[in-house]
Amino acid sequence: MRKLLLVSVAAAAGMWAQDALSSEAKMAWNRTKMNLIGAAEKMDEANYGFQPSPESQSFKVLVAHTADSAMGTCSAYNGERKQLGAASKTTKAELVEALKAGLAECDTAYGSLTDAKATEMIEGRGGQRSRLGTLYGNTIHLEHEYAQMAVHLRLKSVVPPSSEGRGAMKKKQ
Repeated sequence: MRKLLLVSVAAAAGMWAQDALSSEAKMAWNRTKMNLIGAAEKMDEANYGFQPSPESQSFKVLVAHTADSAMGTCSAYNGERKQLGAASKTTKAELVEALKAGLAECDTAYGSLTDAKATEMIEGRGGQRSRLGTLYGNTIHLEHEYAQMAVHLRLKSVVPPSSEGRGAMKKKQ
């Protein structure tokens, strides 16, 4: 029995290690995706036009740009570049729906990534990039957009999704 357990644990560890890079990319993506959806849903529709300063983008523009960027990058990764047109959406419901559509396209891309395919070169922005580099670049870009959304939320006294629960923990200490 003990020997069977050790063999099972070793096999499971070997399978995880085999796709360690792609697993890391997928974990980062899932966290980013949940924060983006949470931010878009938490902001009141009345504040979608909010800009912290005249030079800043409005929350609406950030959500639309994020949706369009996700669709463009991930659909190209998946083999056929598609456009979403989120910039033309006007309501919170339309923008959240567009964001979810762009992020769903990315779910397909990240879902197909394996360590064996990670170094395959594909055409991306600015030329050839590896599959892994393309998706990490996407995650980093969308994390940047989320960070801007988080500032908008904070300025409207809304706790960003990535910070939920932290206030309650501080009060207990």
